[in-house]
Amino acid sequence: MSSHEAPRLDLPGFDTLIDLVGDPGDADLYLFLNGNQFMVMPELLTAFRARHPQFSRIYYETLPPGLLAHQIQAEGRIHIGSLILTVYPDVFTAGRGEMDLLKEEVLEPLPYAENRLALVVQPKNPKQIAGFQDLAREDIRVAMPNPETEGIARLARHALDLVGGESLANAVFRHKQDLGTTLLTTVHHRETVDWIERDRVDVGVVWQSEAAWARATHRRVESIPLDDFLENPVGQYFVAGLKRAPHPEARDAYLTFLQTSEAQAIYARYGFMPPEAHSTVFSGF
Repeated sequence: MSSHEAPRLDLPGFDTLIDLVGDPGDADLYLFLNGNQFMVMPELLTAFRARHPQFSRIYYETLPPGLLAHQIQAEGRIHIGSLILTVYPDVFTAGRGEMDLLKEEVLEPLPYAENRLALVVQPKNPKQIAGFQDLAREDIRVAMPNPETEGIARLARHALDLVGGESLANAVFRHKQDLGTTLLTTVHHRETVDWIERDRVDVGVVWQSEAAWARATHRRVESIPLDDFLENPVGQYFVAGLKRAPHPEARDAYLTFLQTSEAQAIYARYGFMPPEAHSTVFSGF
């Protein structure tokens, strides 16, 4: 029995479990995935099932990687409201930080995709937010991913450091949080756009793929173009099989599939970039 306490997720307004998909009691493959790829999974798994029909029953979670890492440490247990669920995965995707945390649990992690940050704002950008430097303004309410569980927060802090040094990062992550004008999300890929639409915040830090998805699904937000910013580092995602995977054959099939050109093309359609070795990848992600 693990000595780690099972993580708890209490998220009023999102208790429909949209980030837990499938039948955990009857699956051929269990996947724990970065939450930001929730929009990719239906098409990706359709392609995987076409290649491997013997693994058609798939359960997956698209939640913050830090939360999923704690769930793995707790032998797969998670509390969601009044529900207690126990599912131990075959495959885990996350940033390097979570992979290092679970180095005794996982096989060798491999990069499979990359992404950059984006800022989403209210329609017509009424606060005239131009970039990361504006997040410290006193009149700007910021939605920021939680550094405790959301790997994107590490990249966001690094971007703030690049733009304005530690003072800018501390202003956004510490001072404004104390004032109540920086709000930390629990599951940023669900909350950030919703908070902007409800005028709870003026701007939020998301992945470029999430900003593209918000536009494609006609959400009431706009994104700030950051493509030319040298201060917008790359986050590289890793995938690893679990050493104690309940379905090792399915695990290996999925790991192989994720490296195929077909899988990479699907990710690209949703705004993800293929993994590359270049200087803009932030090693601390």
